[in-house]
Amino acid sequence: IVAMLGANGAGKSTTLKAISGLLRGEDGAVTRGDIVFEGTSIRGLDPDKIVKRGIFQVMEGRRIVEDMTVIENLRLGAFSRPGRPSDADLEMVFSYFPRLKERKGLAGYLSGGEQQMLAVGRALMAKPKLILMDEPSMGLSPLLVQEVFSIINNISTEQNIPILVVEQNSAIALKFADYGYVMENGKIVLEGTREELVNNEDI
Repeated sequence: IVAMLGANGAGKSTTLKAISGLLRGEDGAVTRGDIVFEGTSIRGLDPDKIVKRGIFQVMEGRRIVEDMTVIENLRLGAFSRPGRPSDADLEMVFSYFPRLKERKGLAGYLSGGEQQMLAVGRALMAKPKLILMDEPSMGLSPLLVQEVFSIINNISTEQNIPILVVEQNSAIALKFADYGYVMENGKIVLEGTREELVNNEDI
C-alpha cells in the first residue's frame, strides 16, 4: 500500500485520473513525463483499455449505481474482464464485506460506509493488478474509517494487490501504508517509508 498525502487541491486526485485515463474527460492532459505500467507506457490510452490492463480506480465519493442492487453493482465491476463473474467471485467479496451479503435492496439505500465497501468490492470483481483509491475515508465516521482501512489492508495482503491510496487523513493512511508521498501544488515534496513519514515533523 502506497499513500499519496496532501492538502485539498494539491493534485492528488488529478494524479490518479492521469493514471486511469479519466483526466481527458475533464479536458485535462498529461503534458510532460510518462505513465508506465508493467514496463509499457499507458499515457494517452482510453480508460477502458487501461481497466483491461488491470488498473481499477475507486472514485472519490463512491460513485456506485444507486438504482441497481448490490449484486448488480458488483457484477458491473467484472464487466471489463473476460468471462462471466462466478458465484465464487461474489463470495470472495462477501468474505471481506459480509454486511453487503445481507443487503438485498437498491444500493442507493446503503449507508455511506456500506457504499464505500461496495465500491471497493466492485473493484475486486475486476480482478485488478492495481487499485487506485481516492479518499476512501471521506464522509465516514472514525470507527468506519478504521474498519474500511483494515479491510483494504487485508485485501492487499491476501489477494496480493498493490493499492495506491490518496488521502487527506495522513494519520490513518500512514497506519496502513508501507510507503508514502506528500504532494504540494502538484509536486512531490516529500517521500519515505511509513516510519520515516510518521516521525517527520512536517507531516
